[in-house]
Amino acid sequence: MVDQSAGGIMPTAAIRGAYLAQNRRKRLYGGVLLVFFVALMAGGFDLADARNAGGFWNGITHVFDFPAEVLGEAAGKLHELPAHFVTFLPALIETVNIAGASTLVGAMMALVFSLLATRGLALWPRAIPLFRRLMDVMRAVPEIVIALVLIFILGGGPVPAMIAIAFHTAGALGKLFSEVNENVDLKPVDGLASVGGNWSQRMLFGVVPQVAPNYLSYMLLRFEINIRASAILGFVGAGGIGYELKNAMSWGQGKYDEAAAIFLLLFATIVVVDQASGVIRNRLSATEVH
Repeated sequence: MVDQSAGGIMPTAAIRGAYLAQNRRKRLYGGVLLVFFVALMAGGFDLADARNAGGFWNGITHVFDFPAEVLGEAAGKLHELPAHFVTFLPALIETVNIAGASTLVGAMMALVFSLLATRGLALWPRAIPLFRRLMDVMRAVPEIVIALVLIFILGGGPVPAMIAIAFHTAGALGKLFSEVNENVDLKPVDGLASVGGNWSQRMLFGVVPQVAPNYLSYMLLRFEINIRASAILGFVGAGGIGYELKNAMSWGQGKYDEAAAIFLLLFATIVVVDQASGVIRNRLSATEVH
């Protein structure tokens, strides 16, 4: 059997040999990269362990000491947990409010940026790379870095946390929204343009109705992430339940029952939000399919 091509006739054995040689080269390159990666990880681990205050192998045996202390103290004061739940519930509500407000503001910004960064929809086509790089920068900077800068300027509280999370959310959702925009049907947009609709009207009535279910699904997913982010930012003075958790842990023994109550509240909230948003996303997907 032979293979006929524009350049002539090549025997099947030669094709098979070339294919096997190419596979061998791929395996060789993959093996070299794997060895390099393992060596890099080992060297980085040794360097980190050498510069660590205690040492990994000495500290790994005590990794469960702190959780054991927290659980032990919480078990001894189990009757006080309901009162702690009530005490820290306002801080939990503040954390959820920070996440909700930042998700909403970030999604509104992401909507505008994504439309301005989508080919065929952009108001200024030449500015598409500018808006895309802007979204890259917004999602590349971690929330905690932005929050630390804003806390230095504005002082501690929920406002720096909300601004920091909204800024990062706008970049992350903007990327996802722009990918959704690439698949819209342009016929409604062209129809609105033919009757004199301006850019805002074309986007609002021609594009948004098509992409709204996907937008909402991504917003719900981002809301879950932002709850965790707002709790983490509380450790740097941005308010919410994270701030209360930091205080409870800083006091040490005698306050570990409060830390356990905060952990349970936060865990329950994340589970409830995750399940609720999952149900809503499934319904949106089913509606979109039908």
